[in-house]
Amino acid sequence: MFHIIYPYRDRDLKRVKKSLDSLTGQTSNDFHVVVADYGSRPEKAKAVQELVGAYDFAEYRYFHTRHQPWNKSRALNAVLKTFDEGWFFVADVDMIFHSKFIEKAIALQETDISFYFQVAFTSEGDKIADISEKTFQKYRKSTEEATGLSMFPVEVLKKLHGFDEFYHFWGAEDTDMHVRLKNAGYKVEFFDEQVLLLHQWHKSYRASEKPRLSTAFQVQGIVQLNHHYLKMGIQQKRTVVNKNSWGSVLSEADYVELENRTVNLELSNEKQEIEAFLFGQLPGLNNEILKLRIKESSFAGSGKYTIKKMLGKKVPEYYSLKEINDLLLLHIVSFYRDRPYIYKIGENLKSIEFAIKL
Repeated sequence: MFHIIYPYRDRDLKRVKKSLDSLTGQTSNDFHVVVADYGSRPEKAKAVQELVGAYDFAEYRYFHTRHQPWNKSRALNAVLKTFDEGWFFVADVDMIFHSKFIEKAIALQETDISFYFQVAFTSEGDKIADISEKTFQKYRKSTEEATGLSMFPVEVLKKLHGFDEFYHFWGAEDTDMHVRLKNAGYKVEFFDEQVLLLHQWHKSYRASEKPRLSTAFQVQGIVQLNHHYLKMGIQQKRTVVNKNSWGSVLSEADYVELENRTVNLELSNEKQEIEAFLFGQLPGLNNEILKLRIKESSFAGSGKYTIKKMLGKKVPEYYSLKEINDLLLLHIVSFYRDRPYIYKIGENLKSIEFAIKL
């Protein structure tokens, strides 16, 4: 079976519909679609579930990760673990499929060989309704460096423990998968004989990164960190990843338990207090649930603090909440991503709440 997987969270439903509609006219019907919703807001999740239900070739799966950063690798792995055989194609809700895409993809299938496909890109202002699949070729096209739209043998992916779940937010998980396949002795080939995929234009998500704290999950410089991690994997000829756990997502029961737990630790933004928690208290917890709230110290912004600092007297040092956000999220991604946890920024941007089950 040819499995098409859409990793999804809170995206425009019109794009999802256009992409799914393009699969209704395929010359081969030997495929199955899974929309893996990695924690959309309740109202959006309900809407996309209803949309997907209108297509007999598609199913919807919801993961209770609304209060965790985006992790495309884990969304894909959670679905991958449920398959025993067949082919695994990583899709994108912005993609329009040529009517012969499935037919061609199936014809290409060879044991132990993965393929990725050239993509044509529309520009701002282009209307998808006015584009014929016969004209896909005229648009700007991807090169071998664009590795996102790939087809893998399920058995091969599972041998390598799927996609590397270190990559959070926007990273290089697709290229990493290609590199690890090659390191393990498998072939990866680029198909550019015919353009069978058309990308619907949208603003770059990476360009939306803000230097200040926001309710959206962000860590400054995470894209660069992910790419340096990829470079290290290339140098070290990395193959199998996720050695402790892979494809395990936060369960509904754990999500509800963490949501309903009362705060049992409050911290200020004093540097030494935050560091004592990260490097001392947190690693020592065992068989318990911690729910933490961090707020800015009232002393940090007071006139008394300002005067003391101006006079050269000894005063505490403080992190901004943005700095704490980046430190804490990186700490979670690095050391606690396999544990049940939730993470929230206060709507007023004055607090951070973090709950974890250890």
